[in-house]
Amino acid sequence: MRFSRPRGEEISLGISMAPLIDIVFLLLIFFMVTSHFDSSTGVDISLPSLSAKPSTNTLEKITVVLDKEGDCYLDKRRISLRSLYETMKEYASGKNIGLILSADKDVNHGRVVEVMDLAKKAGLKSITISAQWSTREGF
Repeated sequence: MRFSRPRGEEISLGISMAPLIDIVFLLLIFFMVTSHFDSSTGVDISLPSLSAKPSTNTLEKITVVLDKEGDCYLDKRRISLRSLYETMKEYASGKNIGLILSADKDVNHGRVVEVMDLAKKAGLKSITISAQWSTREGF
């Protein structure tokens, strides 16, 4: 007995590319979501270590960097304290702006406090001090 195939049906022995493309896109999305991008300030400093978890905040932020000598940098450019104050005051006028302070661990503590004081006088809403995650537990 002979069976006939319906004319509209075609048997394909090749591999379909659609599932392969789906898998490639899923892998691409997975690697994009799980990747970590290091945002560098452009100034060579050594951050202090910390072991506590950071808080998440939705404020707009500006970043100020203090190097070992106590020089201030804003957007990778050296800036005086007076200019820094004026710039922070412009940023803060009518906005919800915070400061990220990245200070070298060897910088004078008084210089860090001076920049923090200028930020509060300029009207910035919060100050976050940058630190590097410690790999060791405890003290």
